[in-house]
Amino acid sequence: MGAHKNQPTIAVIGLGYVGLPTLAAIYRSGKYHTVGYDIDTAKISRLKKGQNPIDDPQVTQYLKNKPNTKFTNKPEQIKNADIYIIAVPTPIKDDHIPDYSYIESAARSIAPLLNKNNHLVLESTVNPGTCEEIVIPILEANSNLIAGTDFNVAHCPERINPGDNHWTIYNIDRNIGSINPGMNREIADIYRSFINNATIHERTNLKVTESSKVVENTFRDINIAFVNELAQSFDAMDIDLYETIQAASNKPFGYTPYWPSRGVGGHCIAVDPYYLIKHAAQSGFDHRFLKLARDINNFMPTYTVNKCIQALNQIKKSVNGTSLGILGLAYKADVSDDRESPAYKIINQLEHLGAKVSPHDPLVQTKPRPLRYLVDHNQVLIIATNHTQYIEQLPNLLKNSKVKIIIDGMNCLNKTQIESLGIIYQGIGR
Repeated sequence: MGAHKNQPTIAVIGLGYVGLPTLAAIYRSGKYHTVGYDIDTAKISRLKKGQNPIDDPQVTQYLKNKPNTKFTNKPEQIKNADIYIIAVPTPIKDDHIPDYSYIESAARSIAPLLNKNNHLVLESTVNPGTCEEIVIPILEANSNLIAGTDFNVAHCPERINPGDNHWTIYNIDRNIGSINPGMNREIADIYRSFINNATIHERTNLKVTESSKVVENTFRDINIAFVNELAQSFDAMDIDLYETIQAASNKPFGYTPYWPSRGVGGHCIAVDPYYLIKHAAQSGFDHRFLKLARDINNFMPTYTVNKCIQALNQIKKSVNGTSLGILGLAYKADVSDDRESPAYKIINQLEHLGAKVSPHDPLVQTKPRPLRYLVDHNQVLIIATNHTQYIEQLPNLLKNSKVKIIIDGMNCLNKTQIESLGIIYQGIGR
């Protein structure tokens, strides 16, 4: 499916977990010419060959059909686009300060190319005020144009959930706000033209849309911190939190279940609260509650290691010199995305204590050893990611094995079944 000769051109800058699904959706609409830009030359080479660098079946199908999309790492080849969509990463630095270098670089690349009546849309997750304080000054200084008068700047925060085949770019509602409210309907209608099974909500300004995404993910972080603290409390009181949450969940109103684990990973929940914490601090407000939630969730890899130490004490073994298999490196089940994964913190701590650690992930590693090998060569297994393969295969593989301890960092295995094999089982809050 391709655009007709006189149709507008949309350039997507940043071809990762957000940019590529967005580009595929735009192309599939058949209403636009499409250009994909990324500074990663290896990624551009793969895309030109039809190879998908991310876990997304719809992107795979899009590339398989040999789309008439130009993939490039040369800024001059996205010149004369009518709409620019920035979907680059916004990580945090070691001191938890947001790193806007990717956004700043993208804005500098686009600014000289801007024409009057263009739209530039930022989809990257940012703290409130980023468009007006960082993006727009770069665009105006390098284009000799005025944002809101000569061209529009909008923010439409992404809502991509990697590995989720039900909720996709096509059916998740979106919010969009512009520096020029009078141009917001126009860019909102453009989004409506390729996101056809969801509602595009027009917001009054940029700061509302910037804030909305941070609030969404901070809400989740706080609730996860609540159950992670409960897990530590309930372990001390010898109460099964997992079953307790199941019991609470049958209330038909006023309760939403969240589940404890070895910690929070991924590019959103583990990162976004720091945007709000930092920006509020600049305005003189101290987000004590958000900081506490981050501290609790950041502690969970250490808590998981402590559970392992306690279990080893039961069989009178030290961590030092013990062979441990770490099952899962991805931050969530059945994806290859390992950004901010707690698994790496667990591995680092165990290795610092002298353990012999063997990591395994069928999606992250290029050539992982068979799961059977991990079971046969380690007395301790720590489930750091609840991949379907582990849930389905481990119960049988553990029969007649030498594994003595399972630390289930995701509470994904059947505790009674594992203990029936004579294996010590420790979950998070179980």
